[in-house]
Amino acid sequence: MKRIVYIAGILMLACSTGVFAQGNEIDAYTLSNTELSGTARSMAMGGAFGALGGDISVLSTNPAGLGIYRSSEISGTLDLSTVSTSTNWSGRKNDLNRSGFTLDNFGFQLYFPTSAESGILNWNLGFSFNRLKNFNRKYRMESSGQKFSLADYAASKASYINEQDLQYVKDEYDPYYNANLSGQWLSVLGYEAGMFGNITGNDKNVYHSAFGRWNGNNWDISGPNSTMLSVTESGSIDEYNIGLGTNILNKVFLGASLSFTEINYRMTSKYDEQFNNTPKNDDLYLDNWLNTEGGAVSVNVGAIVNLELLRLGVAYNSPRYYNMTDYYNAEAGSYINGYSEPSAKSNTPNDSYSEYSFRSPGKWTFSAALLFGQYALLSADYELTNYNKMRFSDRDGDDYGYTMNKDIQADLSSSNTLRLGAEVKVTPRLAIRAGYATQASPMKDDLVKNNVEVSPSGTITHFTTSSNAVNYYTAGLGYRFTPNIFMDFAYILRKYSGKAYAYSSTYYKDYDFDVISTPASLTSSSTRLVLTVGYKF
Repeated sequence: MKRIVYIAGILMLACSTGVFAQGNEIDAYTLSNTELSGTARSMAMGGAFGALGGDISVLSTNPAGLGIYRSSEISGTLDLSTVSTSTNWSGRKNDLNRSGFTLDNFGFQLYFPTSAESGILNWNLGFSFNRLKNFNRKYRMESSGQKFSLADYAASKASYINEQDLQYVKDEYDPYYNANLSGQWLSVLGYEAGMFGNITGNDKNVYHSAFGRWNGNNWDISGPNSTMLSVTESGSIDEYNIGLGTNILNKVFLGASLSFTEINYRMTSKYDEQFNNTPKNDDLYLDNWLNTEGGAVSVNVGAIVNLELLRLGVAYNSPRYYNMTDYYNAEAGSYINGYSEPSAKSNTPNDSYSEYSFRSPGKWTFSAALLFGQYALLSADYELTNYNKMRFSDRDGDDYGYTMNKDIQADLSSSNTLRLGAEVKVTPRLAIRAGYATQASPMKDDLVKNNVEVSPSGTITHFTTSSNAVNYYTAGLGYRFTPNIFMDFAYILRKYSGKAYAYSSTYYKDYDFDVISTPASLTSSSTRLVLTVGYKF
């Protein structure tokens, strides 16, 4: 069912240069969703280590696995990755690749036996650095003959705002400082850049694209002949864990860890439209720059029960409570042949930023593993994450006016992740591994099909959606050079498909028309070669 959107100024976050809407439900999911990570051994087995333990990656999932260790260990993991992204927008295809080399995991754990014959047999203290997500992605989408323009979308977002409130007056009035226009920076930027205006004069608070034509009775929409959107993303979500695990009679293992998470997300986008309806082509552009930084604290707790051939595990990872800062800038411009002043250009204020808080969802993990002596094992993890529990608020925890929280509840649901892994020891020194993981999308159908409007993040209008699961196919080898020195290798193939929108469709009450946005299909395939080297002592 379509959600009706009413235009209103929303008082949100004060910043040094005005008020900026810092996110929507898509941004919340981007900041919360993580990828397959850890050591080469754990990733080669699809990340299914919740009931196995004995690997430093368990600090991020089930810290009870620390108690499985019978010696101290230190290890580091290197990752060479390549991300290939393809788009198809109304028949025009684009392919882009991006590669990188990173240190994705490092950690150590210390083994402290108690010398007891009953009760607690050992304690284990662990520390790890783990890269939970790599944002590196680049995609480009091009189209010919779209029905609507970004100018139509910006005009519709400005409807019922007084024209005087959108107009910059030197040394007298700056609309970016108008608290009643918080969340409406796209309207301000688009108006000052000449994308739209009060063209007909029939209603001073109803606007139309400057690229259309008034036929005397109605406004004729003029869509661009060519459209291009280019998006470059980089950065990561990094986690630092310190945890404690214990072993009770080799039957029950308990553990807890404290996690410190850092987000550094950077995005640059360029959007252009060309209108070939005059001897000197009309055009518009919108460029955005965003850098999001944040830090959070969370707690992980877990338990493993050893039933000889069978191990069962359960773990809870608490929500992450972030203090976030967005640094942003945008520039827009237009050229319309035949106007007395054909060119217009505008910028958002320099050095703009917003400070806010964000809560990611918590998750439960249920695990099982079958061990066939020292020769083989099978393992499985089932993870449940409720993404509609995400929340934006101010630094004091007040979410008054944060309408995107209602959108999160309406448009997102729980997500299920299944991880499977297997290991066979071909010789006492050589092991072969394989795994699979699938992560369901939490996005509801109306969001994926764009039957509800996705509000812009300030002046950023583009976004991606998907109803399809993200799938991982993994394999690897492990080799022990000596009882103390080991090396693990993993190959990870990640597959994703979805839709990319330059801007959202609109669903307004009592307005001349709705803007319909046509998405591009987007597919992404990433390959990772991962190497872990470790030493037991």
